Order: sequence, then C-alpha cells, then structure tokens
Amino acid sequence: MPVEQQVVARARKAFLTGRSKALSYRLSQLKGLRRLITEKQRDIADALRKDLHKSENATQLYEMIGLEGEIDLAVSHLSEWAAPRPVEQSLLTVADEVYIQPEPLGVVLIIGAWNYPWAVTVQPLIGAIAAGNAAVIKPSEVSSHTSKVMEELLPLYLDKELFPVVTGGVVQTQELLKQRFDHIFYTGNSTVGKVVMEAAARHLTPVTLELGGKSPCYIDKDCDLSVACRRITWGKYVNCGQTCIAPDYILCEPSIQDKVVKEIRKCIKEFYTDDPKTCPDYSRIVSLRHFRRIVALMEGSSVAIGGETDEAQCYIAPTVLTEVTSESKVMQEEIFGPLLPIIPISGTDEAIEFINKREKPLALYVFSSSDKMIKRMIADTSSGALLANDCLVHYTLSDLPFGGVGSSGMGHYHGRYTFDQLSHLRSCLIKKLRMERVNQVRYPPHTAQKLRWARLFLLKRVDVGQWRRAAQAVALVTLAAYVVQVRRPERFTSILYFSTFHVNRVV
Repeated sequence: MPVEQQVVARARKAFLTGRSKALSYRLSQLKGLRRLITEKQRDIADALRKDLHKSENATQLYEMIGLEGEIDLAVSHLSEWAAPRPVEQSLLTVADEVYIQPEPLGVVLIIGAWNYPWAVTVQPLIGAIAAGNAAVIKPSEVSSHTSKVMEELLPLYLDKELFPVVTGGVVQTQELLKQRFDHIFYTGNSTVGKVVMEAAARHLTPVTLELGGKSPCYIDKDCDLSVACRRITWGKYVNCGQTCIAPDYILCEPSIQDKVVKEIRKCIKEFYTDDPKTCPDYSRIVSLRHFRRIVALMEGSSVAIGGETDEAQCYIAPTVLTEVTSESKVMQEEIFGPLLPIIPISGTDEAIEFINKREKPLALYVFSSSDKMIKRMIADTSSGALLANDCLVHYTLSDLPFGGVGSSGMGHYHGRYTFDQLSHLRSCLIKKLRMERVNQVRYPPHTAQKLRWARLFLLKRVDVGQWRRAAQAVALVTLAAYVVQVRRPERFTSILYFSTFHVNRVV
C-alpha cells in the first residue's frame, strides 16, 4: 500500500472515532495552531527567506498576521458558526423543529501553493479544523524549505493522525489524488486545477479551486495618478509579483501613459531604493524554471523601467513594459512575476470590452474618482472580486468571501465562509406524531377544498424567530406591568399601553 494511501486511511480512521467533532477538541487544535505561529516565527521566517528571499517583516505582514486573525476569529465565533441555524417555515411545519445543522464533511485534502505557502495552506486548514474535519495537508514542493518546516512543526502542535502532512512532488500529489476524499481544496494555477478536478470527479468529490489569471487594472484619466500608481506599485511588486491577485496589466488612455510610467518609477525607487537587488524587502523568483519563463515573456515589448536580471540569484528587477498589445507574449498567460505591461485603450468602453473578451479574472482593479464609473465597472464586468482605488487589501477582510469565478476558480473562503465551505449544511425537520388533520391536506384524495388549504399551509411563510421574540416581549411586558402595579398602581395603565404598542411593533 502506498504511503499516501496509508496516511489517508489513518486520517479517516481517526475521523470516524468522532473526536474531531467536539467543539472543545476543535478549539484545542485551533489554539495549538495559534501557539505554533507564535512560538516558531523564527523557523518559519528562515524557511521563507531561503525559498523566496522574504524578509522577516514581510513574513509577518503578508503571512502570519492574517493567520493569527483567522484563528482568533474562528475561536471566538466557533460556537455560533456550529450552532443549529433556524429557518423560516410554512404553516404546515410551524409546530415542528426546523433548522440547518452544520456538520463535518469528513477527510479534506488541502493542496497549498508556494508563493505564500503558510497563508494559502493554513487558512483553509483553520476552516477544516473549525468545521470538525480531518485534513491531509500537502504543501508545495516548490517552496521546499517551508514544506520541510511545515512537515516538522505541524505534528508538534496538532493531532498528527487527524492532520498529517504529506511532502513530495508530482508523484506524491498524483498518488494522493487517487484516494477518496470528502473535499479537495487546491490553490494554484488553472492547469493543475483541471487535473485536480478531473481526479475529484472519479469519486464525485466536491472541490474548491483557488486559481489565478490575468487581473486587469484600469486607470481612469481623471483620478489622482500619484496615489493610484503608488498603490499599484505596491500591489504589483510585493513578493516580486508572485501574488495571485497582483495587478497583471494596466489599461489606460495614451494621454496619461507617460505620467503613469513616471509615477511608478518614482514609487519603485521609494519602496526598493535605486538598486532593488540590494533591498532586503525585494524578493526573488522562487525557481530557475519560473525565472526563465518570466524573462521570456519580455520578448517583443519595450522596457520602460527595469528589465535587469540575474539568473544566479533568480533576480528580476521591478519592470514596466510598453508597446504591448493583446497579442504580445506577455499577454498570453498569467505573469506571476515583476513585469507590468501597459496597454493603451481609448477609454472606459474599450476597457470593459477588453476585459470581457478574456477569461474572468480573480480580481479587477479600478482607479477612478467617479463613483458612477466604478459602479459601471461593477455592473458591466465579472470577476472574483472588484477593488476600487487600491490593490490586494480585500484579501485581508475575513467578512469578504475570497475566490474566483469561471477559470479563476470556484468556491470561496475566509472566516465563516471557510467554515461553511468545508461543512455540510444539513437540513433537519423534526415533526411530532400529532396534528394529523392538518397534515391530511397532503394525502389523497386530492379535492379542490384540500388544494385551497394546501396552498395556504404550504405557501404562507412564518418567521418563527419573530414570533418567539414577540412572545418574549409579551412576557417581559407582563412582568414589568405586574411590578409597576404592585409598587405604583397609578402608572400601571400608561406602562401597559406603552408596552403593548411596542409588542405590536415587534409582531
């Protein structure tokens, strides 16, 4: 039996013991994960420095802080998320217990990515733990030092049977995908996403695919270009452009192109000094293969800023490309590196047309001082997310679902959305063996009189929660009125009138 098959079998056996379902157990595992992040920061940062040349501060800002927030949110809201959720009922079921009960799916496979290896691997793990699942974690082999550290550290803080780590490359991933899981959560590119989805289909396993694509960035000529370019420069070149939601290319009118280039040059110097190669906050390309792929994408375009490379260090300078068309090599695939092409367009209409002719992106960025134009972009385009007048920061909000649409992915996560994504929302209806005369509207013979009653009982909606709140209000009013009558009888009538008025408002 392959090692991967044994790991999955142990995880399923551990899940079937039921221990992952107890809220107290889920909380203990989440707190263990929180301790790992706190106590092993140096080990994590050292590995990321070796993999991506990330500084310790960048590791904290772009990986650890978000995970801390996600864990704290899950711990504080777990009892609420896992509780039965009441629903609106019909008259036919008004006397019954009707609710949605979140329950664990079972054993989840989490396949992480290499660009933010802790953030995109551990965030779904937080949701898997909170939802009561077992999870097999497969970190990316491309960020090899981080993968090794994850393999060493996670078993020290988590249940190693319920949450095993499997390392290795393509062979190990393929073997894992042969196994039956209850959900697969993959972060990466669309090519591998198709392989994951095909493998999942053999077992009818649901998937969450967090992919990427070419996220456009439209700059309106009437916006504050200095602010817009500052934010775009940060969003594009952080982590050396290796961010799935980085602005992939700029669309702007020719009249402002030179100023855009000038402002971006100024921001690059401010962020990364005159020599980004020596700046500790500027990362490197993760591997020689990716380095050569990105360098090849510059062919056929003019370099307006940067363009310097060093293969020995996998270094590519922050680069802006001009004289770019939709047929240029750099526009044929997601860049995932520090190249920023600028494509001239005539205005908003052509920008929308350009965006809509391509696959739906993971993110769409719009810079404009016109609310009307921003609303039009929202109405006339489609993307996983739309962010106006900034880049990347929507990823930091746990109350916003993060995910793609079409070729940029399916499913979403963050905060409660991860919990729901990795739970089965089970419908529960518990009837009593009484009130059979009411239930007879369902049974034959089906007469016109029964049909009229059935229409009433099945279509009339009842908010049981509202009635419950009204009943509580009546009880409170009755108690208050009794106290007032005993202590100050002269005020009883006015208090009762006032309270009854508010009860009627609740009902």
